[in-house]
Amino acid sequence: MQNKDKEQDKFEVSPELLGRPICELGLKLEGSPVERFVEQLYSELVSKGLEKLRPACYLTDEWGCPTGEPIIGIPFYLANAELAQLEKQAHELEDAREIMMYLRHEAGHAFTYAYKLHTKPDWKARFGSFRRPYRDNYRPAPFSRDYVRHLPGWYAQKHPEEDFAETFAVWLTPRSNWRKRYRGWPAMEKLRYVDRVARKLGKTEPLRRRGVTDITVDDMEMTVAEFYHRNGSEQIAANELAEDTDLRDLFPVSKRRKTAVAAGEFLHEHRKGLIDKVAEWTGAQRPLIKTLFDSIERRAGELDLRADAKNSAEHLAGVTAYATALVMTYVAKGKFIQP
Repeated sequence: MQNKDKEQDKFEVSPELLGRPICELGLKLEGSPVERFVEQLYSELVSKGLEKLRPACYLTDEWGCPTGEPIIGIPFYLANAELAQLEKQAHELEDAREIMMYLRHEAGHAFTYAYKLHTKPDWKARFGSFRRPYRDNYRPAPFSRDYVRHLPGWYAQKHPEEDFAETFAVWLTPRSNWRKRYRGWPAMEKLRYVDRVARKLGKTEPLRRRGVTDITVDDMEMTVAEFYHRNGSEQIAANELAEDTDLRDLFPVSKRRKTAVAAGEFLHEHRKGLIDKVAEWTGAQRPLIKTLFDSIERRAGELDLRADAKNSAEHLAGVTAYATALVMTYVAKGKFIQP
């Protein structure tokens, strides 16, 4: 009972919602806050000439497109305002720009599967073998011009399938100005390929019009609290991070200073922006970065450190550089701190 109470206090939502199975919430895409973004996606596809591509969307546990299926999974919490607030408190809630970025990316997968592009020699010649092993942990080549940049973390380098989806997303995004931005890049040939294929297939019925979903909200029997407990960040032991002296160097502010604020609260306030930047430039898995910032924030609170409200930019620059160094060490060596 105590653990359950802690979960309720942490998320600041109704106990009734936390205790209900997700499949019993009656969540529907139709009429939900996220439906307008799906309609915007469909409008963008038509404006680009893809008149027959209209991938079905459904609510599930995370963003995705099941392999081989021309459909798009959308996180269930985006269909309900109270659940969206819970997601914002527990992790970070996608804003309108990010929702469209994910939808365009997943539409790229759906386009591939709908017309079975990944089976074609010209697709393989530009993006690589679709059969290449898919690994969550990958080591990108930062700043490579062989790939477009859309989702954070050099995501196009993860797998040929993601390379195509990212290229498609850049091509689809209104006012992306891709012809100018990627002029002289090897990635330009991939963009031209997408443009060429889209023009060719725009009025052609997909080879596969309907797809088979994986897990849907109707299948999710766990309660809301159980879902967020399962998806919560694991803590990193203090001895896995740098010495406390590093954090004291980042926040060397006296408690007596009038503009002093709790460093833990300062970090929490800027948490999403910090995680976004570190993810964008390191290519590390987002859950790892979230866990790291949770641990830094917690330790700063335990040390009762202070930030100076007048020097926010300096603190943010320092923390971003510090966390980036830790993450890059982890990516290269498998540990944040080397003995």
